Amino acid sequence: MRTCILSILRAKKDIYIFFEQHGCEKSDLAVIAGYEAQNLNRSAMIDLMFSRLESRPDEGLGPLRAMLQALLDWKSFDPYYFDKIKKLDRKEAQRNLDHLKQLQELRDGRIKEERRRRESTEAAAQKARGTLEDVRKEYLALYSGSLKPQARGYALEKILAELAKLSKLEVTQPFRVLGEQVDGAVKFEGENYIIEAKWQDAAAANEAVYQFAGKVEGKLHGRGLFFSVHGYSEHVVRSIVWGKSINTMFADGQDIMLVIESNLSFSQMIDRKVKAAQTKGLIYVHPLTGKSKLPE
Repeated sequence: MRTCILSILRAKKDIYIFFEQHGCEKSDLAVIAGYEAQNLNRSAMIDLMFSRLESRPDEGLGPLRAMLQALLDWKSFDPYYFDKIKKLDRKEAQRNLDHLKQLQELRDGRIKEERRRRESTEAAAQKARGTLEDVRKEYLALYSGSLKPQARGYALEKILAELAKLSKLEVTQPFRVLGEQVDGAVKFEGENYIIEAKWQDAAAANEAVYQFAGKVEGKLHGRGLFFSVHGYSEHVVRSIVWGKSINTMFADGQDIMLVIESNLSFSQMIDRKVKAAQTKGLIYVHPLTGKSKLPE
């Protein structure tokens, strides 16, 4: 781009106008506004402007792409500089512009190929590893107690992800952000639900529930699904909804078994829990009956 601008624009004023007409703001143009006083040559003007744009939070992507497109479509060769005083060479300018087009075509080809690879990789990552029967066997094997508690929790995360994939839901793998560990997420009906998976007794799940509720609250329109194989204490479930907006729902080992034994799909299980939360204000329900699992 730098070479092309130098080969088609001779006057410093024209270079300034080129930047001005292709998205450069006043704060950007300030670095070259006094080009005469600063005794800047044409190359220095271009280098300063490009450096300024690249230092912006958006890396100047808009103006740089606008300038690139203008150069790819360039047809104007000022006869004064090209023909009369011959300070610019038309053949050289056209050669530089053609070279830029070739580079852009190569770049576009690489971008398309990279996108195809990325989409292929993402599709593979969203494909379930096996069948529902395979997941059932893995889940029941966890009850043998052969794994340590932490390892069993990780295994449960993977099982939930597989159940989601078998329901054709988009799955986000576990990640850390701002010091928080998130066990993953599933996308259901256009909404992302972050997941927490615990395999411990009901009382031990209390602190984890409160921490998870805080994670959900800190997200845009946050929604969460907490899975605790051995259920929850009555107190912790009631405290999550008392005087608060409902954005966390609860599931337990029974819910997982209902999915694994084909009583309903993982997607249907989420749908029924969402319906109960939205229509009845209940966050811990049996997905087949829609009734609260808490004592009356």
